[in-house]
Amino acid sequence: MNNEETRRQLRNLTDRAEITDLLDRYLRSLDHGVFDEEWARRFHTEDVTAEMPIGTVRGREAVLDRIRQGMALFDRTVHMGTNAVIEIDGDRATARGAQLSTHVLADGSEDLFVSAGHTDTALVRTPDGWRISASALRVVWTRGTPPRLPQDFALAAAV
Repeated sequence: MNNEETRRQLRNLTDRAEITDLLDRYLRSLDHGVFDEEWARRFHTEDVTAEMPIGTVRGREAVLDRIRQGMALFDRTVHMGTNAVIEIDGDRATARGAQLSTHVLADGSEDLFVSAGHTDTALVRTPDGWRISASALRVVWTRGTPPRLPQDFALAAAV
């Protein structure tokens, strides 16, 4: 193996570790409830597109707003991601994995809502490291009581 091949392999391994760390930190951040501009910049590109069960939004500010709204529906959560298959092509990458999310509703009932599905994430290398440029969560199954969306939120999610 020559030096160029060693550098290429090391870069690939480093990129995979950085992408895995970004995706893990993102899911963990959902459980901590601090959603501000710094949070959004740490994970997303300015022009990110996010497809979520509560609607599709474009732009970092819109993602931040939708996450705040969605997470306010829950008192506590635990998000787990696994089985990510990462494909890297230069400064772009994709990751497909599984996500299991457990939520305690914020309505005081202590009811649980559990969802599981597949995630598809597009990432780009930026001067600040890898960032999510597009994401889609496709729920495959749910169990328990789903949260009741406020009327204006439900309308916004349908757009």
